[in-house]
Amino acid sequence: MKEMAGEDTVQQVKDKLSIVEVISPYVKLTKAGKYYRGLSPFNKEKTPSFYVNPERGSYYCFSSSQGGDQFSFIQAMEGVDFKGALKILAEKAGIEIVYQGSAENRASKDRVERLREAMGKAEVYFSTALGEGTDAYAYAAKRGLTKETIAAWNLGLAPDGWRSLLESLTSEGFTLPELTAAGLVKEADEKRGTFYDRFRNRLMFPIRDAAGRTVAFTGRALSPDDQAKYLNSPETDLFKKSEVLFGMDRAKDAIRQRGFAILVEGQFDLILLHQAGFTNTIALSGTALSTQHLSLIKRYADNLMLCLDSDRAGLAASAKSARAALLAGMRVKAIRMPEGKDPADIVSEDAHAFTNLAKDAKSIIEFFLAVLSAQEKDETRLLRAVEGIVLPLVVAVKSSLEQNRFIDIIARAVNSTPEAVRRALPRLEVAPEEKSPLSVSTLSGSAVPSSVLEVRRGMVIAVIQAYAGTALADRLKTEYTRITGADDSLDLPVDERALFEAGLTYGETPDQHAGDELLQMFEQTVLSAKLNEATKQLRTAEAQGDQESITEAMHTFRALSAQLATLNSVR
Repeated sequence: MKEMAGEDTVQQVKDKLSIVEVISPYVKLTKAGKYYRGLSPFNKEKTPSFYVNPERGSYYCFSSSQGGDQFSFIQAMEGVDFKGALKILAEKAGIEIVYQGSAENRASKDRVERLREAMGKAEVYFSTALGEGTDAYAYAAKRGLTKETIAAWNLGLAPDGWRSLLESLTSEGFTLPELTAAGLVKEADEKRGTFYDRFRNRLMFPIRDAAGRTVAFTGRALSPDDQAKYLNSPETDLFKKSEVLFGMDRAKDAIRQRGFAILVEGQFDLILLHQAGFTNTIALSGTALSTQHLSLIKRYADNLMLCLDSDRAGLAASAKSARAALLAGMRVKAIRMPEGKDPADIVSEDAHAFTNLAKDAKSIIEFFLAVLSAQEKDETRLLRAVEGIVLPLVVAVKSSLEQNRFIDIIARAVNSTPEAVRRALPRLEVAPEEKSPLSVSTLSGSAVPSSVLEVRRGMVIAVIQAYAGTALADRLKTEYTRITGADDSLDLPVDERALFEAGLTYGETPDQHAGDELLQMFEQTVLSAKLNEATKQLRTAEAQGDQESITEAMHTFRALSAQLATLNSVR
């Protein structure tokens, strides 16, 4: 097979796989005129708002205002970057990707692939070792995991030996440097050159990235004498703690459908919640919630529900995580856990009890007000706690209206006034939101237009591009050039929403006069804009007493007025 790379490979994938082929496994599509239609994979809905244009190789979801091509769809659904989407689609199309570049870059990619192979082999080794008669299996069952759940999450056992995994993988051709780089073995500090298994006598949880590839492990100690109850893989070329959330590969679809993610701390918390039906749950892997974590979550939802421990450390983690999420523009709630209980305890005893706790979740501001009010009976200490914990969260809230609502709530809770609370808000620097670039105005005005003229110009251009090569498009081009005196803006990029709305408006096979009403509206707007400009010029000439300019401006004004009157009479 011919080896290609870069843009050639992307086009080759597009030529081999139609967008309908790519999307159909995720969305049930039915023919609707020139498009295909289905229920949004991004939101819950009863009326289909998701459209696919096979001619352009694009899709648009009206309920979530997002669209793109095959690659952006896979990025959204699988939680991968463009390279990840290219890899998935190239494999589906049977196309080999050979990335051009230096020998050093190719060697680096080969090295990463070897690490992935080693992690895959290690996962098989651990899962094979976890027999039903082992102490590790009995421990997992005792914690409430069913046989089906243990298999579904591919839990494993790291045997109680110093070199069990090392010997198994080296016998399959992996080198000590490769196994060390994968975080599977380590070198003895006191005896250089001696290597041993990093995980020993532990129940093993594979950690996967959003695309479902195993990148690390967490091992739960089986011996009470082990100092570290939980042991995580070190950071490697595959595993960056600040970028990976445990369970995201299995939770992303539920997060997208339900519109929010539940964040917990531990592996057992997460798996037991999934087992009980809370499949939109994700967990941290031994680190604080990072901006990269938040970016990953926001691919699927803008709402986060924290369910962390109720002890002092857990509350501190909740406050830190909440502030980061608020600064990222997310809406944050928190579940108030009973004293001394974690999610695994609650759901193991009664799944309905956790359901009720989740239903009673409060906004993060109200959550901390309730917790602090219960903890601090002294009014002065309560005020200090509110100033130190709650007010920084209010400052992090993006919406001014929401801020005002929270200020009123705080004022009532501490028996103060909204003005006093507002004066007490800390002067914290909040990163400004990045502004999205605007494309040509869309039919629905989803991008903010500079004027009515730009809206209607965008409508005409969208129809021309949506029906390229048809009599309708040819007529619109001719009339656009006549009306504006130029055609240099006809190839400007148009928002996907506008293109899909054009197709929905004019149907599958419109005749050449289908856009005549749009043309009349556009011409009327162009003439009105010219008339406004002529009026300004006339007033300027009159103010300057320039008779020649007054005569010229008056002539233009009368001519445009006559054209506009004629056009209006036709309509």
